[in-house]
Amino acid sequence: MSRFFSEKFASLVPYTPGEQPKDMQYIKLNTNESPFPPSPGVAAAVAEESGKLQMYSDPESITLRDKLAQVYGVKRQQVLVTNGSDEVLNFAFMAFGSEKAPLAFPDITYGFYPVFAELNRIPYTQIPLREDFSIDVQDYMGIGKTVVIANPNAPSGLNLPLSDIEAIVKSNPDNVVIIDEAYVDFGAQSAVQLVDRYENLLVTQTFSKSRSMAGARLGFGIGNEKLIADLNTIRYSTNPYNVNRMTEFAGVAALEENDYYMQNVQTIICNRQWLSQQLRELGFEVLDSSTNFVFARSPRLDGESLYRELKQRGILVRHFSQSRIEQFNRITIGTMEQMEALIKQIKDILEA
Repeated sequence: MSRFFSEKFASLVPYTPGEQPKDMQYIKLNTNESPFPPSPGVAAAVAEESGKLQMYSDPESITLRDKLAQVYGVKRQQVLVTNGSDEVLNFAFMAFGSEKAPLAFPDITYGFYPVFAELNRIPYTQIPLREDFSIDVQDYMGIGKTVVIANPNAPSGLNLPLSDIEAIVKSNPDNVVIIDEAYVDFGAQSAVQLVDRYENLLVTQTFSKSRSMAGARLGFGIGNEKLIADLNTIRYSTNPYNVNRMTEFAGVAALEENDYYMQNVQTIICNRQWLSQQLRELGFEVLDSSTNFVFARSPRLDGESLYRELKQRGILVRHFSQSRIEQFNRITIGTMEQMEALIKQIKDILEA
């Protein structure tokens, strides 16, 4: 780092995104993108709005927020839209985390949580998952901290039932509970239905996974009107034009063609079930996933070695170096053709 870099960030370890190599054509199963393109209306909306780029986007994103409110059964004032769900998470950490309201989240979860905590200089506790990588709800009951839970969790793919989420929210009335639902469409119950009941609940979602818009960078938060107003205070103090006009109307179009995306979700779920069964037949331990990926390890193959061998063969998966999960790889669910190619290569590696 340069000698000008602020001391307050000197120890910051940044988030590491999934690799995006350009040296060859890969089957990309490492960043949980959808294998399906956006719906036709999305491309048309982007094309139309691209002719208006001389004008700022709507800082209130009213058209998109109204559509989200309609789809999710809430009021416009309960919806915030952001540049990816990472932005609403960062805003929430800034708004609701502090020395008096330190953060608590699992030790194995989305890697951006500790980064956002460090960036915003908020104390945090990482609570160990159980041996089976599930969350022990009792660890969060009445904890008196700002709670952050990815449901379903990543990279495990496991989910908590809505009753457990509600119990955590109810037991922490004086702290905000943030439920990160990036993968909720693939097999978990959304906590959005609870936001009118609990003023301390914030739910975040994204268009990146189930709605094929990872490259558009669009996320949203739903919660009590006062929580959303707090987040807008942060947003207007940093970047009021955070969602560009092409992305806003791409989001509207995606919601209008939601059936297309939910059909793709069902295809991904079927492909996930097929891949899980195939891996188990090859001796892998595969956690029960409610996401668009599986988390698996083999007693016959070192996790990092399998990742590297697959990469040499043109298939990217995600490997993590944390000691508890270093033997696992996270594998994004793609098309059936991609899944068959993956299984063929794994069989070849095992035979070798």
